Amino acid sequence: MKYKIFTAVLMLPFLLLIISCNDPYTSRKKGYFKIDFPQRQYVKFEEKGFPYSFEYPVYARIVKDSTYFDQDTLNPYWINIDFPRFGGRIFLSYKAIGGRSTYKVKQADGSYKDSAGVNVFDYMVNDAFKLTSKNEALASSIKDSLFHTQNGITGVFFRVGGNAATAKQFFMSDTTKNFFRGALYFDVTPNADSLKPVQDFLQKDIDHLINTFRWTNK
Repeated sequence: MKYKIFTAVLMLPFLLLIISCNDPYTSRKKGYFKIDFPQRQYVKFEEKGFPYSFEYPVYARIVKDSTYFDQDTLNPYWINIDFPRFGGRIFLSYKAIGGRSTYKVKQADGSYKDSAGVNVFDYMVNDAFKLTSKNEALASSIKDSLFHTQNGITGVFFRVGGNAATAKQFFMSDTTKNFFRGALYFDVTPNADSLKPVQDFLQKDIDHLINTFRWTNK
C-alpha cells in the first residue's frame, strides 16, 4: 500500500508535465529597444555658392565629405546629413546638367582612376533607377512615385522594402540645369523590422527636406 502511494506521488510531477505539454504553444514576439525620438525642429542649409537650399533637423549635422559610395569626388556641392543618434546618413549629390563631373573611381586593385564625363539628364535619371535596382537581391519591393512640391520642385521618390541597404532614395531636377540625388543609409546590418521605427521617423524629415528644397541658381 505504501509502495503504491509512493509511486503515485513520484509520478505526479511527470503527469503534470505531460498534461502541460499538450497545451497550445504561443511564440513570443521579438522585441526591440524603445527609442525616444527627439522633438522636431529644423534649421536652414543655405551655404554661399551652393546651387540649392533646404531645411534639415537640428539633431542632424551637415558633413562635407570627399567620398561618395567608394568614389572620391571633387564636386564641392556633395554633402551628407548625419544622424549620430540613429547611426544614419543621407548621402546627397549634385550635378549640373550639361556640365562635366570629375571624380576618381576605385579600381579592383585598390587604386583610383580619374574619370570625367558630361552630365546628360537622361543618363543621370537612368543611373538613379539603376542604383535603386541594385537593392533588388534583398528588397521585397521597390516602389517609385513622382512628386511635385509647392516650390516647383519635381522628382521621384523610391521606397525599397525588405532588408535592403537603403529603404529611402530620391532625386530632383529641373531637367535643364540641376540634378540632385539623396539616399538614406544606416551604419548597421540592414533589418527592416528593427529599423522601421527610425525609418518612419526620418521619413518625415526627408519629406521636410524635399518640401523646403529650392534651387538657388535660377
